[in-house]
Amino acid sequence: MAEGSAASRYVKLRKEQAPVEDITPGELNQPIDVPQLNVRKCHECMQVLPETYEPPSDENWTTGIFACAEDPDSCRTGLFCPCVLYGRNIEAVREEIPWTQPCVCHAVCVEGGMALAAVTALFSGYIDPQTTVVICEGLFFAWWMCGIYSGLFRQELQKKYHLKNAPCDHCMVHCCLHWCALCQEHREMKNHLSDADASSSTTMDPPPVQAMNTEGNKDASSSSSSSSSPSSAKSQHNDLEMVPL
Repeated sequence: MAEGSAASRYVKLRKEQAPVEDITPGELNQPIDVPQLNVRKCHECMQVLPETYEPPSDENWTTGIFACAEDPDSCRTGLFCPCVLYGRNIEAVREEIPWTQPCVCHAVCVEGGMALAAVTALFSGYIDPQTTVVICEGLFFAWWMCGIYSGLFRQELQKKYHLKNAPCDHCMVHCCLHWCALCQEHREMKNHLSDADASSSTTMDPPPVQAMNTEGNKDASSSSSSSSSPSSAKSQHNDLEMVPL
């Protein structure tokens, strides 16, 4: 009975059975994603940080809000083509968004609104006063919305580099000093990128080339030979024997 029970444990393979799936080389060595390990930790104490943790925004801006003259290129672009500068700033922060989309939106909302305000002021005598009031209210509302939208981008930039709200809230900065804020944000990103490039471009100097000094070796060999010659002469004198005549 024991032999029969032991033999029944084995399974006989038949030709009709389906073949086992082949395993490609390296399939079992793929990395495994463990959600418990994908956590943020403090760089100093290595403690796990909560998901809602935000680093303190206590860094100062590298340039002031009115320091537009420090970067003449961005100053000229922000003065004559602010939509282009705004698009480049958005593209630098959000790489997935091309600069043309925010550029067109800025041109339609801000530059278009300014053009409409100028036309309304020029032809105010030919337009009904109530219509003028409605246009002005719409322009103020559009300007406020543009300031809020641009302020959200400034807030994202502040979170990225841990910057303070200077000189005031991010939305108020764009509502009151929109062109200066665009130039300041461009200078800030430019300065941080230059610092990152400088830190990543550190080079290691190769060790000095060591060459064989043949003349020194010759001098050393000649000095060693000269120093060894008296000893050899002494050894020859010591080997002499007295032979009787």
